[in-house]
Parts: sequence; structure tokens; C-alpha cells
Amino acid sequence: MRVSMSLPSHDWSLCGPAARQAEDDGFDSVQSNELKYDPFAPLAFAALATERVQLVTSVAIAFPRSPMIVANQTWDLHKHTKGRFVLGLGSQVKAHNERRFSTPWIAPAARLGEYVESLRAIFRCWEYGEKLSYKGKYYNFSLMTPEFSPPAQGLPLPPVAMAAVGPLMLKTAARVSDSVRLHSFATRQYLEDVVRPLLAQELAAAGKSFAQCEITGGGFIATGPDAATVAAAAEKVRYRVAFYGSTPAYRPVFDMHGLSDLGIKLTEMSKQGAWDRMAAEISDDVLDLFVARATYEGLPEVIAKRYGGLVDTVSIDFAPGTETATRRRTIEAIQKIPCAFQGFAGH
Repeated sequence: MRVSMSLPSHDWSLCGPAARQAEDDGFDSVQSNELKYDPFAPLAFAALATERVQLVTSVAIAFPRSPMIVANQTWDLHKHTKGRFVLGLGSQVKAHNERRFSTPWIAPAARLGEYVESLRAIFRCWEYGEKLSYKGKYYNFSLMTPEFSPPAQGLPLPPVAMAAVGPLMLKTAARVSDSVRLHSFATRQYLEDVVRPLLAQELAAAGKSFAQCEITGGGFIATGPDAATVAAAAEKVRYRVAFYGSTPAYRPVFDMHGLSDLGIKLTEMSKQGAWDRMAAEISDDVLDLFVARATYEGLPEVIAKRYGGLVDTVSIDFAPGTETATRRRTIEAIQKIPCAFQGFAGH
């Protein structure tokens, strides 16, 4: 199994040293999230400080950005990482697109599928000199002059990952992407009964397999050096479960476990602005559906039980001050858990 960690995107001066330390510790990848901060810039600092570790946006919100703009950012990061960059894309939900980004919400799965296809057309134009001619329902690209075409890199085309929650987006991600980034708001049963069968069916139809398609995430991890630290981390997850559980688009996960009423209640509380009271609605039993929690010593066993056979990559953030030997030992133990992914096929 592969192991990733998040960069301290709030402070660019910390990103290079953090990425270099992650590489020394044995992490497979570092990721930059788009929440309060831009997801691309921190990876540029990480790129210049590392030589081996993979760098991933987790995830950049697609629709407010033109595929051509994202293609340029991706091309630059791919070049300066010597092929270590993975573009992670996500659709976000309707309310955020329309009200936070002022972006139309139209057929998100089909549109994001075209987004990825158009990116690949742009990449092929730049790398192989193909005429740019992508014509879809939502995106059309047909103009690329030498003045605006960056030189070929001599590298495999940049892998593209897609965030997916619902069935349509999962199917689209399996068909067009190199990696499926599952939402943290997921349980093992949801992964087993919904996610994996959908992905397997769509991958097979596309002539692909899990060996070339990386599956990332699908739950939360709460860990630390002692029980008190683990408990504190789990409390933060309790709020995240309530926060995501209030989103109607994510309710099928609750529905599977007979928790539909909880989802409805959380939605109503979010409309009332009762964010500070929502975490109390998540019982320990519900929390345990979503989180793998253990001290560092027991974490590999818990991750194997929670994620084994279902995902290829998990994300861990060690507590500040954790000894180097502990970090390395924990990462190495998790990396011994078998997974299906063997590497990106290239395009």
C-alpha cells in the first residue's frame, strides 16, 4: 500500500522542507489540498526540494478553471518534477459551484469526463505535435499556435486523478482517469458494496484494470503516539463526518447504514448555521464506520483491516515532534499491506 501526506499549504516557506522530510521518511507522495489555499503553488516549492516523491493536487476544483489554464499549470509542474506530478481534479458540489465560484452546474460527471479528455488532447498536442482538435458537448479546443505551445518533455503524459463519490462520477472516473480519489466520507461497506463493483465493471469495459488505476482514500485516519492524541484526532474527524454528512449529495453512504434520518437532521442544522453543534450528533458507533484509529504502533493492522483489498493509497499526517524512526517504521509497515496498483500505464 502507498502512503501520502499533506503539505502545510498555509505557509509556502514550509512546503519545501516538509516535502523533503516526507521523501526522507519514505512517503510515496505528498498532496496539496484546495480548501482555504491554492493547490498548485505549494507543489512548486515541493518540486524543487525533492527528487523521488510524487506530488498530487488533492484536489483542484475543475469547473471554475478552464482546462487550458489547468493544462499549462500541469505541464509546468510535470516538467519541473521530471514526471512526478499527478493532477487531481474534482467537481465540488452544486452549491459551491453556483454560489462560491459563480460557475454553472451542468451534468457534472459527463462534463468532468470531457474535461479530462480535453486535457489529454492538449497534452498530446504539446508532446506529440498532434493537431489540437477536441470537440465535445461542453468543451471545444481547436486553436494552438507555436507561440503558445510549450515544448515536448520526453516524459509520459501527466496522470490525471478524479475525485468521485456517486455512481455516475465513479463510472466516469474509472473510464477516463488514471486514479480515482475517493471521498473521505465513506465506510468499508460502501467501498465493498458500491465503489469496488462499479469501478471493476467500468474498468473492464474500458479495457483497464486495478493494476493501472490507483484508488486513493475512502475514509479517515486518526492516529498519534498515544491514546490521548488519537482521541483528539478522532474528535476532529467527528466534526468532519457531521460536516460532510450534512451534504445531501453524500447521503447514500448514510442510507446504506440506516442513518438517513441523521443525514436529514444534519442538513437542517447546516441550514440553521448550527455548525458548532453538529459533531455531537455523531455517536462513537457512527464515527467508527468512517475512521481507522490507533496509535502508530497499531496503525498498520487497523489500516489493513479498514482498507485492505479496497484502496491502494492512504494519507497520514504525523503529530509534530514524532521521531524519525517512528515515522519510517510506521510507513514501512503500511507499505507492506498488499494492494492492486502497480503503476500508471501512460498515454
